[in-house]
Amino acid sequence: MAARAEVIRVLIADDHRMVRQGLRTFLELQDGIEVVGEAADGAECAQTAAELKPDVILLDLVMPGVDGVAAMELLRDAGSTARVLVVTSFTDRRMIIPAIRAGARGYVYKDVDPSALAAAVRSVHAGHVLLEPEVAAALLDSGSSGSAADSGSTAPALTAREREVLILIARGRSNREIARTLVLAEKTVKTHVSNILMKLGVADRTQAALWAVRHGIAPEDEVPSPPVGRGAASGTQQT
Repeated sequence: MAARAEVIRVLIADDHRMVRQGLRTFLELQDGIEVVGEAADGAECAQTAAELKPDVILLDLVMPGVDGVAAMELLRDAGSTARVLVVTSFTDRRMIIPAIRAGARGYVYKDVDPSALAAAVRSVHAGHVLLEPEVAAALLDSGSSGSAADSGSTAPALTAREREVLILIARGRSNREIARTLVLAEKTVKTHVSNILMKLGVADRTQAALWAVRHGIAPEDEVPSPPVGRGAASGTQQT
């Protein structure tokens, strides 16, 4: 007998009830996705996530009281393992960059096609980072003035194996895929990833991938752009 596919448990956080209902309706038509709860603001989102322990949170950025970025900080402080997919109407990079830095694993717009939204939920749950093209561009632009890795005049001393892992991170590969490609144990890949983040002075795989692009280790045209959203969202990696 075939194993039953894992159901992805989703929490929807948005201050507009009609938006929550619309997202719920979209997702409940999809196999393998279950909407387990809703929240009307960031504080309720964090509290509900602690109670229901969803796999993925669909999170609006602009909400009264505790906004989306603050909600992600509450989730992080509470030790939540849920992956956050931002679903918003806003394209202002002053909102985009703090959201990604706060831990969002994906960023799509509210006019996203229903099937693309479901694909985004599955992709984020699988460990990938999913960004709309202009979001990825905003991050690349901001990187030249923002990261600790850019502040030094010399590149960190990555080993040959770490460079191979970094290139695959920038190409959107998960730890499991990297392990398969390089014929390594997944635990070994995780160790390499941790060492890379430490040496680059970056907080997560998204920033590591962007560092690789900016420094020519992984050309920008090699970073994958799987379809997700209004035409495409630029997938930049991860587990």
